[in-house]
Amino acid sequence: MVRILVTGFEPFGGQSLNPSWEVARALHGLQLQGAQVVAVQLPCVFAQALPALQQALAQHTPDIVLALGQAEGRCDLSVERIAINVMDARIPDNAGAQPIDVPVIVGGPASYFSTLPIKSLVAGLRAAGFPASVSQTAGTFVCNQVFYALQHTLAGQGVHSGFVHLPLLPEQAAHWPGPSLPSWPVGLQIAAVKQALDLLVAHRLQGGADLPLGGGTLN
Repeated sequence: MVRILVTGFEPFGGQSLNPSWEVARALHGLQLQGAQVVAVQLPCVFAQALPALQQALAQHTPDIVLALGQAEGRCDLSVERIAINVMDARIPDNAGAQPIDVPVIVGGPASYFSTLPIKSLVAGLRAAGFPASVSQTAGTFVCNQVFYALQHTLAGQGVHSGFVHLPLLPEQAAHWPGPSLPSWPVGLQIAAVKQALDLLVAHRLQGGADLPLGGGTLN
């Protein structure tokens, strides 16, 4: 059986919701083409997110990992190409820490690419009616930290892994300060991520290999 780990974050920045966790927990226990989905919540705390990620990877030994995060202002599913080795927080995390220009892993490579078939994933989502795009930056907050550490930990292990940013929920956008921001209802986000997982399982079952520069097409 193909094992899928989906991670989402707790709310942060004074919010009471985070779409990444609302979507991840809705998919927990789902079976797709014989693949089993397990969801794990990660703290939005620099000092705690990586230990929680490492524990989840060790416990569930996944074949596919899809890490999810919230990105206010995004209007679609943003499939991330690259994680960079820096933490540069524009706001404090949930424990009040705000690292500036600090490496995720001291001595680690400058960056890691996704090992998901990101371009064909975007194409498959669009074909199914879900707006999606390739993003060239996962930011420098806890999302990027987790993405980088995920790719660093799984490098060379044959696990397909990467990160997707999700839009705000309408309940968040309605009360967001400043100009109105895009949002998707939670049911639509769940359906879109489920479609993404279907595509990734099909890629895995067809013997899909890691793809250079986080690109390529589904077999």
